[in-house]
Amino acid sequence: MKLLSVATPCYNSQAYMEHCIETLLTGGDDVEILIVDDGSKDDTAAIADRLAAEHPDIIRAIHQENKGHGGAVTTGLRNATGLYFKVVDSDDWVDPDALRVILDRLRDFAKTEKPVDLVISNYIYDKADVGQRRAIRYAHALPENRVLTWNDVGHFRKWENLLMHSMIYRTEVLRHSSLQLPEHTFYVDNLYCSVPLAKVKTLYYINVDLYHYYIGREGQSVQEQTMIKRIDQQILVNKLMMEQVDLEHIRNHKQRKTILKYHDMITAVTTALLIVAGTPEHLEKKRELWAYIRKHHPWEYRRLRYGMFGVFLNLPGPAGRKLDVSVYRLANKIFHFN
Repeated sequence: MKLLSVATPCYNSQAYMEHCIETLLTGGDDVEILIVDDGSKDDTAAIADRLAAEHPDIIRAIHQENKGHGGAVTTGLRNATGLYFKVVDSDDWVDPDALRVILDRLRDFAKTEKPVDLVISNYIYDKADVGQRRAIRYAHALPENRVLTWNDVGHFRKWENLLMHSMIYRTEVLRHSSLQLPEHTFYVDNLYCSVPLAKVKTLYYINVDLYHYYIGREGQSVQEQTMIKRIDQQILVNKLMMEQVDLEHIRNHKQRKTILKYHDMITAVTTALLIVAGTPEHLEKKRELWAYIRKHHPWEYRRLRYGMFGVFLNLPGPAGRKLDVSVYRLANKIFHFN
């Protein structure tokens, strides 16, 4: 069994996918790289096949009709044989030195009777458009280099969100969670990050900068105007996050608080984007979203609506919405929503 399966969803990724794969190859035979060609129209499939032929013991090329990011991740998970599983998008990359540290620790876990459920490391925002790099680290909230339960977890700051880039799940935890990723839908990484957390019992934090998250490519899914165009998909994911986790009945307070914080962040981003768009149609969708949460998830509604984000993003009238936009712009500079 491999220590780590890495799924790399690829759609028309010919221009940058090889750099991503080259960094993953530094993990050697302990890593299984699953290149999922998601119905690409360019040379992605040919590049994937060539890389698999060059590294047959490490790389597998999987070709499928286009299913979107969620469908590609699901395919990767279905084919994974590793003890642990990670997603690395084809326009991102990993640091080789950090990867070696991670693999050394996974090797130790593989020798134990109960390997930890979730390994967490740092990630770097590489914002190409402004030439900015920022590391997101968790030492403030997570004790380093020891097996943790949720009772050991401290307070995450607002910008210390557990994103896909920082998470390595034990493969069986993912498979036995309630995670369902819709096909042909962007932003499913929000489901991937939050839903399996309800099944995680043990965690381990390694304070290394593993993942480089590239931001700034034209048309990227996290650019603000792109997100507004795809707002229906963002709303769908927002609702599915709540439907797939029975948050009210999670017993451990810190575990519940961590997942609720994630729901709070995503609901705030969805709401803010609808306000930024500002059309009557978008404002009606904002009203409908909050009405949905209030009707179907009343326990969560009370905590989201009267939290910091909920109060600011539901200010009444045009003046309130103008202030909402200003607060969102400021928060985006601090927390890097997109």
